[in-house]
Amino acid sequence: MNLSKSTKGVTTSRASVSQEVENHIRQAVYKGLLHPRERIIEDDVARGLGVSRGSVREALLRLERDGLVVTTPRRGTYIRGISPHEFGAIFSMRGKLEGLCVRYMREALKPETQAALRKALHKMKSAAATHDDEKFFYADMELHQAVWKASGQPQLIRALNLVMTPFIFMIARNYSDTLSIPERYKNHRNYVDLILQSPPGRVEREVERYFDQLCKQSFPHLLSSLANSEAESPIRSHFSGQYFR
Repeated sequence: MNLSKSTKGVTTSRASVSQEVENHIRQAVYKGLLHPRERIIEDDVARGLGVSRGSVREALLRLERDGLVVTTPRRGTYIRGISPHEFGAIFSMRGKLEGLCVRYMREALKPETQAALRKALHKMKSAAATHDDEKFFYADMELHQAVWKASGQPQLIRALNLVMTPFIFMIARNYSDTLSIPERYKNHRNYVDLILQSPPGRVEREVERYFDQLCKQSFPHLLSSLANSEAESPIRSHFSGQYFR
């Protein structure tokens, strides 16, 4: 989305422009163009996108409300970092929320849901065969979002999309996974078997256990070393603003 072209010369409400600024920043995080603890300067964003500082400020307030950015008095606004304690909590929260989704999905499991899961899994297998990390990541998201949708629970879906999705992208883009793509594919193949075949009364807990083990398998070095690296480099000292030009 080229926000500068879509807003310049167009009469539109400040609320809609602010929403576009918010989406623009979210996409920058999702694509790995903005990183944890990187500073966002309102003037740079406003100038680069051709919008007012007020629209940028409103967008940042909503992003702060959603936990994607943090504002520090006299220091500015930064993309939120992830501490070692929060890293484990994010996986635990996701396990609980997705576990609920799987429980509801299993209560009214439909053939089209199973087909959607198998289709996403096939895409992951193809991406793993060619070591295409980007395609694998989006097929991974497609699989899990199919589970969320199949729950039929709007509040659960909304919580996962608003709260979990930004951190899923942030972790994928900025923190190294020790597992190879073929290993990650095998994990997901086992996961699909787990959510379709585990006894309904146990499946929710099995999903929680899966995400707990996934965190430990994929990021063991982070859980022990992230605290040190974060202490040495608490924030990025500047923001170039290149993405917004």
